[in-house]
Amino acid sequence: MDRLLAWMPGVRSMAEHPRLFFVRDVPAGLVLAAFAVPVSMAYASLAGLEPIHGLYASMASLVAYALFGPSRHLIVGPDSSTAPLVAAVVVPLALSDPAERLALAGLLSLVVGAVLVLIGIVRLGFVTDLVAKPARIGFLNGVALTIVVSQLPRLLGLSVTGSDVASTVLETAAALRNVVPLALAFGAGALAVSLIAHLVAPRAPGMLVAVVASTVLSALTDAGARGVETVGAMPAGLPALQLPRLAVDQVGAVVAGAVSIAIVTLADGAVLSQSLADRTRASRPSPDEEAVALGVANLASGLFHGFPVSASMTRSAVNVGAGAVSQASGLVAAVFIGLMLVAAPGLLADLPVPVLAAVAIVAAVQLANIAGMMRLFRLRRTEFALAVASFVAVLALGVLSGVLVAVALSLLNFVRRQWRPHDAVLGRVPGVKGYHDTADFPEAREVPGLMLYRFDAPLFFANARVFQERLRTRLSERPESPRRVVFAAEPMTDVDTTAADVLAETIRSLQEAGIEVGFAELKHPVRERLERYGIIDLVGEHMLFPTIGSAVHDHVARSGVAWVDWEEQERSGSPGAGAEAPGPDDGASGHTSR
Repeated sequence: MDRLLAWMPGVRSMAEHPRLFFVRDVPAGLVLAAFAVPVSMAYASLAGLEPIHGLYASMASLVAYALFGPSRHLIVGPDSSTAPLVAAVVVPLALSDPAERLALAGLLSLVVGAVLVLIGIVRLGFVTDLVAKPARIGFLNGVALTIVVSQLPRLLGLSVTGSDVASTVLETAAALRNVVPLALAFGAGALAVSLIAHLVAPRAPGMLVAVVASTVLSALTDAGARGVETVGAMPAGLPALQLPRLAVDQVGAVVAGAVSIAIVTLADGAVLSQSLADRTRASRPSPDEEAVALGVANLASGLFHGFPVSASMTRSAVNVGAGAVSQASGLVAAVFIGLMLVAAPGLLADLPVPVLAAVAIVAAVQLANIAGMMRLFRLRRTEFALAVASFVAVLALGVLSGVLVAVALSLLNFVRRQWRPHDAVLGRVPGVKGYHDTADFPEAREVPGLMLYRFDAPLFFANARVFQERLRTRLSERPESPRRVVFAAEPMTDVDTTAADVLAETIRSLQEAGIEVGFAELKHPVRERLERYGIIDLVGEHMLFPTIGSAVHDHVARSGVAWVDWEEQERSGSPGAGAEAPGPDDGASGHTSR
C-alpha cells in the first residue's frame, strides 16, 4: 500500500485535509467545473473534434491528475497550447472523417501519455529545458495568432477549409460577403464581454457569463433556425472505455506529433506547478513527478474518447482563487461534469458555435506574450531574433513543425554561445582586489613573464579550435613571450575528448617554445577528467594552483620578478610599480564579464 501511495501523491494530499473537503474543495470544484465546461468544448473544436470530446477529456484527466498529481492546485485538461498541435496531427490524416479523427486523437493521447510516463520514470524531466524561454515566447505567440486566424471564420459564421494561416486568411477574406450577421453578433458579443471582463475584473467569470447569456439568448431567439450553428444536444451518459487502433502508415506522424506535444505539455506543467507552489507556499513538485502525473492524465483521456491534455494556467488560477486546498477540487469538478452529461446533456444544446470560437480567441489573447517580445528586444537582440524565428516558423511551417524548430533553435543558440565565448587576459587593477579583464580595465597591469588566460566556457568539440586560435592570437599580440601561461579554469566546467586532444596539443606546443603551462581554480570533476586524459601528467602536479593568487605567488617566488603589492605601495607611499604579489587571503579571481 505504501508503495502504491508513493505513486499517488494526490491521494496522500487529499487524506491530509479531510475536514476542508466540503468547506473548501467542493465549492472550488463547482466553480472550476462551471468554468471548464465551455472552455473544454471550445478546445475540442479547436483540435478538430466534436465539442463533447472536450468534456470527456476534461473529466478523465481531472480524475487522473487528482489521484496521481503532485500539485495541490494544478488543473489539467484541454488547453490552448496543445489543441492546435492535436489538430496539426489528426486533421491532415483524417480530413473528412470525424470518427477517424477521434480515433487518431485518442491514440495520440495514449502515446503522449506513454512518453510522459517514461520521461518521469527514467528521470528525464530536464527535457523541459530544451526549449529556451525566448523560443517558447515566440512559439506561443505564433500559436496564439494561429488560433485567432483559425477561429475567425467560425466567429463570422463562415465555413472555411484553409489548412494554414495564409490560406485561411485568404479564404476568409474572399467569403466575407457570406457572413451571417446573427452569428457575428453572438461571437462578437461574447468576445467583447469576455475581453472587457478580463481587463476590468480579471477574477470575474466573464467567459462563463458570456456563455450562459449567449445560450439563453440563442434559445429565446431560436438562433439555430436562423442560420447560426449551435452545439446541439450532446450524447447522454458517460464515455465508455475504448482502445483506439492505429494504421501502420500513420505511425510516424502520430509518434512525431506525440513527442512534440509531450515536450510542450511537460514544459507547461512543470513551470506552472512550481509557480503555483511558490504562490501558495507549498513544496515544489519535481519535473519527473509532473511528467508521470501528466502522462497518466493523457492515458486516461485517450482511453475515454478524449485527446491530449495539458496543464491549464487559467483554470489553475480559478482553482486557487476559489479556495481549493487539495486535488479533491478536480474530482468534484469531474463529478459535476459527469452529472451534467447523465442528467442534462441538452443543457448547452443552444450554445452558438461562434461563442465557442470567441472563447478560444480569448484564450489565445491570454496565451500571447507581446510584452515578453518587447522585453527581449530591449534587453538582448539575439534572443529577440530567436523568438521571432520561432514565431515565423509556426506561421510558415505549422504549429507542429514550430515546436521542433523552437527546440532546434534553442539548442543552436546554446551551441553558438559556447562555440565562440568571451575570453580574457587577466591583470591587477590598482585599488581593486582580484584579477580582471585587461580589455575592461586598460589600467590593469600584468605580472611580468606571466599570462593569466581565461576562456569563459566548457571546452568541447565545437569550441576547442576556437580556444586554441584565441590563445595563439593573445600570445602573438604580446611584445615578448611569457615564461608561463596559467589558465584561469573556473569557467572550464567540462572538457570532452576532442577538446582534450586539442588542449594537449596546445600545451605541448607551448612547452616546446619554452613556456610553462599551469591551471588555476580547476574544479575537482574537471581535474579528474584531465587526469584520465593524461593532461595533468603533461603539465605536472606542481603547476596546479587552487587560486589565481597562489599561481601568481608561485611565479613571483620562482622567477624573482619585481612585483610589488599595491596595498604595500599605499602603506609605504612609494610610486606605483605594478600590481601586487597577493597574500594568502587574496586569491579570488575577480571575474569581470562583459
